[in-house]
Amino acid sequence: MIYSMLQASQDLLNPVRRLARGGSGILGRVDGRHPALYPVRPWRAGLEVFGHARITHARPDYAIGPVRVGNRMVEVEEVVVAATPFASLLHFRKDVEIRLPRVLVVAPMSGHFATLLRNTVQVLLQDHDVYITDWHNARDVPLSAGRFGFDEFTAHVMDFLRAIGPGAHVLAVCQPVVAVLAAVAIMAEDHDRCSPRSMSLLAGPIDTRVRPTTVNALARSKPIDWFERTLISNVPWRHRGGGRRVYPGAVQLAAFMTMNLDRHLKAHREQFWALHDGDLAKAMLHRRFYDEYFAVMDLPAEFYLETVSRVFQEHALPLGSLAWRGRPVRPQAIRRTAILTVEGEKDDICAIGQTMAALDLCRGVPVTMKRHHLQTGVGHYGVFSGRRWAQQIYPRVREMIQVNEG
Repeated sequence: MIYSMLQASQDLLNPVRRLARGGSGILGRVDGRHPALYPVRPWRAGLEVFGHARITHARPDYAIGPVRVGNRMVEVEEVVVAATPFASLLHFRKDVEIRLPRVLVVAPMSGHFATLLRNTVQVLLQDHDVYITDWHNARDVPLSAGRFGFDEFTAHVMDFLRAIGPGAHVLAVCQPVVAVLAAVAIMAEDHDRCSPRSMSLLAGPIDTRVRPTTVNALARSKPIDWFERTLISNVPWRHRGGGRRVYPGAVQLAAFMTMNLDRHLKAHREQFWALHDGDLAKAMLHRRFYDEYFAVMDLPAEFYLETVSRVFQEHALPLGSLAWRGRPVRPQAIRRTAILTVEGEKDDICAIGQTMAALDLCRGVPVTMKRHHLQTGVGHYGVFSGRRWAQQIYPRVREMIQVNEG
């Protein structure tokens, strides 16, 4: 019933929001700065805020413009290199003469599209040949495509690294760090020639027993069958993935917003006054962020439940019980892949120490090939997006890749 109720509310509100956006456009033609027409301004601002505060299920464009490589600006072309029903391996191709280190960015499958890492990619493109796991919305994947759980996610990481070829590097953001570490461990044990040269793990839950956050506590507060009964729903038959069991992205969005409700309400109040006062630059920044934030994707039920169970409840990786398709995952088998872990001082989703735990698990990697960086002054998103990511964290990532480029 969850999905049906969400869909019904969206179907009801979408026409109203379209009318609000239209009304805002009409009022925008009226000169609200004239004293006699002052009441127009709050009406216009209110309608625009309401009209744009909507959930969508369409992936936004990456829209990455020209990037500076060396001393010139270079256009970026998006090319799908490989694809499955659940994901595309997207290459941000640049026409440059020099050979740049190849990097696979593994995006989280956590209710938002991989475009949430737009800034991560844009910064990396200055010095690297970048690929990303562009996950598909589960509600658009037909039942005939089969299941997609933790094992399938891990297999995608390995398959995409093989598609890129030997000598690549991998960077994982947030939730997929566990699957990426598992994939690299399996590839190392198999002496796979496409094992990555370096692995950068950013703000991910390797060991959630360390300084548990509110998110960690919630995952442990209920048995896994409660999550299945309460949060899992079937996609309505009107969509291509009709009948598929999913964790709706709108539910995840609501959970994220509830964690920082005051911050989101404040942002929308500031948006109202920015529109009211004609501060269009500030208003556009707000709109771009929330257009991205409100674009949600549904997660396959198997992946969501197995992640909650294995990562947050059983702590399978740090306790040595994690398996991939019945095969034990042995991080100690990694010997030739350098590791960088990055954490944020103010991260309320993945606490200090949870990602760094990977360094102890990978005891086969020489100490000289391990690095850790704790970034002061940033929360979760600041680890991979924004000014401190570009100016303070990225140089550490770039150094790790360059030193291990071969």
